[in-house]
Amino acid sequence: MSAFIDARTVAAGSIIETDLAIIGGGPAGISLALALAGSPIKMVLLESGAMNFDGRTQALYAGAESGFPYLKLEGSRLRYLGGSTNHWGGWCRPLNGIDFEARDWLPHSGWPFGRAEIEPYFKRAQSLVEAGPLVYDRGSDWTKEIGAPLDLGDGGVYTSWFQFSKTRTSFLPTHFGRRYADDLRRIAHLSPYVHANVTGLRLAPDATSLDHLDVATLTGNTFTVKPRITVLATGAMENARLLLASNDVAPRGVGNADDLVGRFFADHPIPRDSATLVVFDGRLASFYPNNTTIRGAILRATFSPSEDYQRRHSVLGSLTTVENEVTLDELGRAAVATAAGALGVDGSSAKAFSMGCGIELAPDPDRRLTLGSERDALGMPRLRLAMHVADSNFAHYRETMKELGRQLLAARLGMVRLNQKTHADWLSVMDWGNHHMGTTRMSADPRKGVVDANSQVHGVGNLFVAGSSVFPTYGASNPTLNLVALTLRLAAHLRKVFA
Repeated sequence: MSAFIDARTVAAGSIIETDLAIIGGGPAGISLALALAGSPIKMVLLESGAMNFDGRTQALYAGAESGFPYLKLEGSRLRYLGGSTNHWGGWCRPLNGIDFEARDWLPHSGWPFGRAEIEPYFKRAQSLVEAGPLVYDRGSDWTKEIGAPLDLGDGGVYTSWFQFSKTRTSFLPTHFGRRYADDLRRIAHLSPYVHANVTGLRLAPDATSLDHLDVATLTGNTFTVKPRITVLATGAMENARLLLASNDVAPRGVGNADDLVGRFFADHPIPRDSATLVVFDGRLASFYPNNTTIRGAILRATFSPSEDYQRRHSVLGSLTTVENEVTLDELGRAAVATAAGALGVDGSSAKAFSMGCGIELAPDPDRRLTLGSERDALGMPRLRLAMHVADSNFAHYRETMKELGRQLLAARLGMVRLNQKTHADWLSVMDWGNHHMGTTRMSADPRKGVVDANSQVHGVGNLFVAGSSVFPTYGASNPTLNLVALTLRLAAHLRKVFA
């Protein structure tokens, strides 16, 4: 079993040759290395951090922000082996088919392939994130022993399901660094480096291929990696920064001939107490407000707009969860009594619950990352985020919640009160998923994307990008399971390239 190599101990000025360089040891980089473990491809994995959190390394993420209030850039990711899985909640759910579609009412939408293209990789991805058997939208078939989902009847909203990652020895989500470090050590043809910061993607003079990588440590050591093929897997912020900052041959940056690198940044807004759910008879299955284990899968119900409803009503995706029970005020109790009486049902046992949600954002080219004038400890330009969230994104969600309310009333089950209306209302309850997406978007057309359908940077024959930065549209599902599946697809492609 080989050890991780401390880049601080590499002889200064060394040139390390390899078949494949993987930049980044998060879920994408680790999944890629594991997927290629059985191949003869000689690999180098370069991780900026090490095995544990380090404040000086973490500070490399710091940047400036403007526009819609957002999280501090250095507080939105963790920069050591395992990446974002070091602080994720383990929520998993595949993207829907509509998430891949070009929709005439949604500018900049559409992947270069449909969900069927990554469908074969979900089983392995599900195994890597350790989320149990693939259940998801079949969850309702397994719940008879612990209660039935709300019978909403016909309409645009249905009960869907999250599943949760957990390690084999606890109910904590799988931290890829801790879980797979030994698996990485066992790969005979992999050399994993820690404290290794890539500071430059150096193109050949004709800019059509990548010649080498500049690598530096915070102690001042520098060396070179010269790969045949490189995969950039450092997350949506750092993928964009490294491409933009590597501008010695291509003045706009690598892959940025059409000024797309860094644009279309996205996250999932997660406003709290977005609405109140009232159930007239007070009976609500435990898998709505709580995680529930069913046949080896940890599930939680969520309300989702159907794909047909999204198409017919031109709304974006959302996933609404039931949270804690709340006490209605006098006006709320009167509204419940009136509604129940009008429907001819008994509302005397009614219970109310706060609801939270995850909302899909529409693609926006002006929501973007650019390089600032300040530099970090490695001499790299820091990022600037211009964050924009149009009120129309929240209007989509309100339409979906109105439909849920209509279905509850039609089924004489309950009702919904929408709690947030104005821009200020949304800001007052806003949280975020820390789901960075979109800054190196995928498109078959180089004028509309940074990478092609195989995740290869347009115009650069041996440079690929892995992770959710390639998502052209985002869906409402958490990205980790999906980016792992997409990375496994990339691994299959690279096997063919090296064959």
